[in-house]
Amino acid sequence: MVASFPCFLVTEDVKAVILKGSFSGVTFDDAEVTTSELFDEMQPDQKLPPFVWLKANGDAGRDDFGIAEDLRLVVSERVLDALKPFGISNALIEPFEGS
Repeated sequence: MVASFPCFLVTEDVKAVILKGSFSGVTFDDAEVTTSELFDEMQPDQKLPPFVWLKANGDAGRDDFGIAEDLRLVVSERVLDALKPFGISNALIEPFEGS
């Protein structure tokens, strides 16, 4: 998952897992991804996978995907479990304290 606050991008593989899980509060759309000159200089052989725009449109804390009042992504435990095989060890995860 890539976040460019407050936009979230995921790979096609992650999208497939999310769709298979029938999670609530999420839709997808096309995304145009470009790289910067710095990226191209620092990682000239790096090819990015295709990304799609993950639109969290559910109610945070009720649906599987939602956006908190401070615009952070809120996901259910079911979503976290589904995403663990994709390596989310760098994600900052904290309990949702909203209503």
